[in-house]
Amino acid sequence: MSKFSRKLQKLYDTAPKQETAVLVTVVRQNESDQLIDEHLDELAFLTETLGVKAVFRFTQKMEKPDIKTFVGKGKLEEIQSYVEHFAVDMVIFDDDLSPSQMKNLENELKVKVYDRSLLILDIFLQRAQTAQAKTQVELARFQYLLPRLTRMWTHLERQRGGTSTRGGAGEKEIETDKRDIRNKITLLRQKLKEIEKQGVTQRKGRKGIVRVALVGYTNVGKSTLMNLVTKTDILAENKLFATVDSTVRKVVLENIPFLLSDTVGFIRKLPTHLIESFKSTLDEIREADLLVHVVDISHPSFEDHIAVVTQTLREINAGDKPVLLVFNKIDLVETMPSEEKIMEMTEIELQESDFKDFDALSEAYEKKTGIQPVFMAAGSGKNIEEFRERLVSEVKKQHLKIYPHYLEDQVVIWNSEENSSD
Repeated sequence: MSKFSRKLQKLYDTAPKQETAVLVTVVRQNESDQLIDEHLDELAFLTETLGVKAVFRFTQKMEKPDIKTFVGKGKLEEIQSYVEHFAVDMVIFDDDLSPSQMKNLENELKVKVYDRSLLILDIFLQRAQTAQAKTQVELARFQYLLPRLTRMWTHLERQRGGTSTRGGAGEKEIETDKRDIRNKITLLRQKLKEIEKQGVTQRKGRKGIVRVALVGYTNVGKSTLMNLVTKTDILAENKLFATVDSTVRKVVLENIPFLLSDTVGFIRKLPTHLIESFKSTLDEIREADLLVHVVDISHPSFEDHIAVVTQTLREINAGDKPVLLVFNKIDLVETMPSEEKIMEMTEIELQESDFKDFDALSEAYEKKTGIQPVFMAAGSGKNIEEFRERLVSEVKKQHLKIYPHYLEDQVVIWNSEENSSD
C-alpha cells in the first residue's frame, strides 16, 4: 500500500461513522401489512432526519405490549442478537415506552433505546433556531426525561447531548439529578413565560389585519408554499420537521394586506409534552382567521394525514376555523387516464396503479366537508394562480368581517412600522 493510500485509509478509519438503528413496532389487531409498512417508513424517515441510518425492522403481533419490555421475550432475544452481531448503536420503538420499559430494555440491550416521543423531541432540539423554540423543546425534553431518571441517567445524557451531570449511580446522585432537573424545568417555564409575554404583545399589534396560518402534516410542502406566496427564502427540505420555528410574513394581494404564518407540521402520536410546550407557537394557529390546510396528495396515507391534522386542530381548540384545503404535489401523482388507456391495461396493472381522479376527489371532499379543495404543486408553481385567487377570495371574506365597509377599489393603507411581523 502506498504512503498516500495509507494516509487515506487512516483518515477513513478515524472519520466519524454514521450511527445505525433497528426499528421496532408492535402490530395491533386489524392493522394491515400496508399500514404497518407505512408507519415503519415514517419512523425510518424520522430516524434519517435525526441523522441515523435505519438498518433493519422488527415487528411483533401482540394483543397488547409486554408490561416489562414492550415486546415478548423471544422477540427481545432476536433484537438483542441482531444488535450484538451487527454492532447496532440504538433501538427505536414506534410507540412510547414507560420509564420502567425504557430502563429494562436498556439494561437488556446495552445500547441506547429511543421511543417515538424521544426521537421527535431530539429532532426538534436539533432543528430549533429561535430562543423561543429552543426553550420550548428543552422544556418538553426535560419533562419527558424526569420520570425516566434511573441508573442509566448519566449514560442517557452523555449519549443524547443533554446537560452534564455528576458521575455515580447511587440513589443520592439520582435524587440530586432529579432536583436539578426540576429546577431547570422551573427556570425554563419562567423564561418561556417572559418570551410568551413578548409574543402576546406582538400579536396584539396585529389586530385589524387578517391572519392566515399554514397547517398540515409534516413534510407536505408548507414552507415551499410560503416561499412561493411571500417570495422569501424560508428553509424547505425533504425532511420531517424542516420547520420548527413559526415564521410570519406580511403579504399584500389585490391591495389587501394579511399576515401569513408557517407553523410546525403535525404528525401522528405527537408528544403531549411538545404540544403543551409549544403553546405560544400554536397560538399562531388558534388566533388565525383562516387556516390553509396543505396536504401531500402523493402520499399513500394522505387521508390519514388529513384526519391527524383535523384531530390535532380540535385538540388545540382550533377545529372551528375557516379552512382552505390545498392538495399539494399533484406533479407526483398519476392522474386518471382515458377510458381507452384503461381498457388497454391488464388487470395486474390496474391493481398496482394508484390513479387519482381529481374531479371525483374534489366533489367528494366538497360534499363531505363543504370545502372545495385546490389542486397544485408548490415546488413547480403549477396552478399557483388558482391558489392565489382562492386565497384572496377567502382573505377578503375575513377582511370584510374586520372592515365591513371596505370597497373593492379602495386602497388599503397599512402602517408596516406599527404592525411589524415577527
